[in-house]
Parts: sequence; structure tokens; C-alpha cells
Amino acid sequence: MIDAHRQGLTRRRFLAGAAAGAGLAAAGRLMAAAEQPAPKAPGWPMRLATSSIEFKTLPIEQAAEQIAKLGFEAIDIWSAHAGCPHLDDVAKRLGAAGLKELLAKHSLKLYSFSVYAGGYERYAKLLGDVGGGVAVQGCGGGKGKDLASQMKAYIEGLKPLAELAEKHDSYLAIENHGGSLLNSLDSFKAFVDNNPHKRVGIALAPYHIQAGKQSVEEAIRIAGKQLLFFYAWQKAPGTQQLPGLGQTDFTPWLAELAKIDYRRYVNPFMHGEPAPAEMAAALAKSREYLLACHAKAAKE
Repeated sequence: MIDAHRQGLTRRRFLAGAAAGAGLAAAGRLMAAAEQPAPKAPGWPMRLATSSIEFKTLPIEQAAEQIAKLGFEAIDIWSAHAGCPHLDDVAKRLGAAGLKELLAKHSLKLYSFSVYAGGYERYAKLLGDVGGGVAVQGCGGGKGKDLASQMKAYIEGLKPLAELAEKHDSYLAIENHGGSLLNSLDSFKAFVDNNPHKRVGIALAPYHIQAGKQSVEEAIRIAGKQLLFFYAWQKAPGTQQLPGLGQTDFTPWLAELAKIDYRRYVNPFMHGEPAPAEMAAALAKSREYLLACHAKAAKE
């Protein structure tokens, strides 16, 4: 006969094992779902990428593998912002041929290099040698009150980089940021109205638009065909910055992207990256959420 104490231990072990099994099963279902091809919604074809900095504690090989396993089509590789080693490691160790091989191994496309640290010029040839893409960088701060003339002068100053982008079959996307010249709807309009460069456009960070209490949908409309990069990123703490984990409904944003016929990638993003396992789980949920929003937007 089994005594009550042993019965209690046996029951606790059973329950603990069942809970662990359920957790593993749920994680497995989430990963399996992420590995399935994205369902095709009618109309605008949303494509998804994410940034290597989300896995900055992993080598670039493992970061690329993780991003591919999560079901993303393309990767945005970061230079040394916040200590991310990936792009400099690629430049020094892998080179263009090695990066092509790595991407092919995981069936990943290259979306972009984020060059907030180092600048576009430093990585332009590498980007071109890999086959071209988008380079994302920030914008300097504005001075004075004449926004139009400041923006015109800033864009004229981008001419050497625009020519470099032409030479290396790439594009340069300027990100909006609080305190920079490109930080408001009026500045977006000034940028679009004064930009003659076919290889230069906007990287839209909704986090900073929300911080300024302005409309992300309107920012998308203003950027229009000059929108080269879209961060799926909301103003919130921690992993709640990601689509589906915070409070923002991304469906109207995707609907606006569809209206301007945005053909580049939607890139779920956050700063303050947790450990790789937690990051992967959060991105898997975010990806599934964006697919659901896309399907909903297609019906509206």
C-alpha cells in the first residue's frame, strides 16, 4: 500500500511533469507555426524581416539561424550600436562571399545593414558586393526654426552618399528620431518635398512618432514611395515594444502600408533585448500577430 506522503510526492511530480510537458508542447507548437510559410492574404503582400541586434549576444551565424527558424524571410544586420558585433564581424571575417553563403544556408534574404555606428560609407562596398540592399542611418539634429531650408541643406549634403548608393546598387534610409532634424510630420513632408535622390528615402520608426504624440498612419502617407524601411515598433517598455505584445493595434499601420503599396519588409523591432530564448519566443508571438493583422487588414 502506498502511504499518503508518497502519494503526495507522486502527485506533485506528476503535476510538475505535466506542466513542463505542456510548456514544451506550447513552445514546440509556436516554433512549428513560425516555420510554416506565411499564409497568403489577398491584396498587399506583406514581407517580414527582423534585426540581428535582437540576438546580439549570439554570433552572426547563430543569429541568422534563429531568425530563419522563426520564419522571417530576411535579415537586417547591425553594426556596433549598443555593442552589436555582427556587421563588423561579417566585414572582417566572412566578407561578401561568406555572408552570401550564410544567408543561402538558411534561405534568408538580406534586407539591410543598419549603420548607426560607423556610417554608410564604411560598409557601402560590402553591401553592394553581397548584392545590394538598404543602409539605415540616423539624422543629425536641427538648428533654428527654418525647417524647409535646413532639410534642403541636409539632403543636399547627402549627395555623395546617394552617389555611393547608386554605385553599389543600394539605398540609403534616414531614420526619424526624437531631437533629430527628421522627427515630426512637418519634417517628413520637408524631406519628401526636397529629396531629389532616387536612392535616398526614409526609415520610419513609429516608436519616435508615438513619443511625439503624432499619427503613424499620417507619417506613412507622407513618406509614400520614399519609405524604404519600416520598423514595426511601438513606444512601450521591454518586449511590449514588439507588435502584439504591447497595446498598439498594428492593423491600421499595415492598412496604410498597403495603401501606399509598400513593397519592402515590415521589421518587428525593440531595444533592450532579453536573453535569446525569451527574445525568440517574443518574436514568434509578434510574427504571428502581424500575420493576423495582415489578414484582418486585407478584409477591410
